[in-house]
Amino acid sequence: MSQYMISVIEPTGYGIPEPEELERIMKNVQAVDADMRETGVWVFAGGLHAPETATTLRPGANGELVVTDGPFAESKEHIGGFSIIDVPDLDAALEWGRRLGVACELPVEVRPFQDFAG
Repeated sequence: MSQYMISVIEPTGYGIPEPEELERIMKNVQAVDADMRETGVWVFAGGLHAPETATTLRPGANGELVVTDGPFAESKEHIGGFSIIDVPDLDAALEWGRRLGVACELPVEVRPFQDFAG
């Protein structure tokens, strides 16, 4: 089995959908999440606050740390949430990514974790 992260990509400034639309989307996402749990591929998932709530820590000179409010870089998109899954292969991960993307109506990125075991 291999672990993959499915990242939900939100356009910056997207805002929250209207309540009826958000309720429908959340119901669809919760259904995919429930399926992940039932099939045993679900490891962990979470939603993230807006990028402006981030704090960036950057190594500076002489071992000091530079702390900056907000994201490291300005962009037109940001990660809004993610799911970590444990599946047999990339094809299985892509199928879960497809299902999650359809459910949340946003682009998703599927990326494998590096294997550092050894």
